[in-house]
Amino acid sequence: MKVKERLKLFAELGKVKITFAVSLTTLAGYLMARGHFDTGLILPAFGIFLLACGSSALNHFQDADRDGLMKRTRNRPIPSGRVSKKATLIFALFLVLTGSGLIWLGSDFVGFQLGLLALIWYNGIYTPMKRKTAFAVIPGSVIGAIPPVVGWVAGGGDVFSLQALMLAFFFFIWQVPHFWLLMLKYGEEYVQAGYPSITQLYDEKHIRYLTFLWTFATAVTALMLPLFGLTRSVWVTLSILVAVIWLIFVFSGMLKKESTVPFNPFYYFMRINYFVLVIIISLSVDPFIR
Repeated sequence: MKVKERLKLFAELGKVKITFAVSLTTLAGYLMARGHFDTGLILPAFGIFLLACGSSALNHFQDADRDGLMKRTRNRPIPSGRVSKKATLIFALFLVLTGSGLIWLGSDFVGFQLGLLALIWYNGIYTPMKRKTAFAVIPGSVIGAIPPVVGWVAGGGDVFSLQALMLAFFFFIWQVPHFWLLMLKYGEEYVQAGYPSITQLYDEKHIRYLTFLWTFATAVTALMLPLFGLTRSVWVTLSILVAVIWLIFVFSGMLKKESTVPFNPFYYFMRINYFVLVIIISLSVDPFIR
C-alpha cells in the first residue's frame, strides 16, 4: 500500500475531520481558563485529538458488522476489506494509549480521568446502547461535553466550577439536534442495518419539531455562556448574539407546514455545525480582545 493510501486509511479510521473539531473544543477550553496563548495547550489538545482518533478507530472495530449493511458506511476501511479488524484494534489501542499519556502530561490526573471517561462513555456505553434504543444520542452526547473541560482543567480551571459545567452543557446539548438531522437523512439505512431509529417512532413532521426545540435550547444555552463569565469581550458577546438570532431564523424554516421546496436535513445539519464553529472561534478569541 502506498504512503498516500495508508495515510488516507488512517485518517478514515480516526475520523480525522470530526476529531480535529473535537480538539478545537479542547483548545477553546484551555484558552478560556488560561486567559492567554502559550505552548501548554499543545499536549492536551493533541492528546485529545489522538485519543478521539483511537476511540473512533475502536468504533470502526465495534460497528464493522453493521457498517457493511449501510450504503453510507459500506466503504469504510473494514467493510471494504482495506484493513483487518485485528490491525484496526492495534491501531486504536496505540492511539488511545498515546493520547491518554499526552493528556496526563499536558494536564494532570483529572484531565487524564476525563479523557478516559470520554473513551469509556463512547465505546463502552454509547456504542452498545445505540443498538438498543433510538434515544442513545441523549446520554451519548456527554462524550462531546468532556474535551472542552479537559482543556479547561489543563489551563488551570476548576473542573467543578460553574463555568466548566456551563461549557460542558453547551457542547452536550447541541449534539442532539445534530444527530437527529442525520437520522432524518439516513434513518432508513440505520433501520435496515438493525439500529433502532427515531424515524420508527415519529414521523418527519414531529422529528422536525423536536429538532427545532433542541436547536432552540442550544441557542439559549449559547446565550448563557456570557452570563456565566465565559466571555467578557463585548464584541464576542455580540457575535454570539448574532449567531443565535441567525440560527433560530434559519431553523424556523423547519416549522413550515407547506413548502414547494423538498425538506433537506443536510442543509440544517451543516448550518448547526457552522453555528457551533462560530461559538468555538468566539470563545477562543475572547481572551485576546477583552
